[in-house]
Amino acid sequence: MTISTVTVCCIAALGILLFLLGANVTRNRALRGAGNQLPTDPTDRLMIAVRAHGNAAEYVPTMIVLLLVCSALSDSVLIDILAVAALVVRVTHAVGMLTSRTLATHGPLRDIGAMGTYLVGIALGVTAIATI
Repeated sequence: MTISTVTVCCIAALGILLFLLGANVTRNRALRGAGNQLPTDPTDRLMIAVRAHGNAAEYVPTMIVLLLVCSALSDSVLIDILAVAALVVRVTHAVGMLTSRTLATHGPLRDIGAMGTYLVGIALGVTAIATI
């Protein structure tokens, strides 16, 4: 199994994104100090950080596994395209969430990132099946 450099770099960047979002949660918790560590207010910066990280943790690992499976089954340039697309939509979603004033409403970056995540994830799944 040979994985292209593009796909490896995108997988690594997705992992880095997930850890950076986690570090952002820790940073926000430290800033909060002894205050409420379990906020429910959709405008709370800690709540936004937690959900941005949580959302990435829900999708990034599955995308990485599908990229590895697809890479094991095919050396098509399509895998590189899907890897880049996965990275772009996940970064877009994270930026959309972190720049949002509230989680109660959606913004264009968040929506594009979410829809892109679904489309790329489905494309990866279909590609894995189609390349068997």
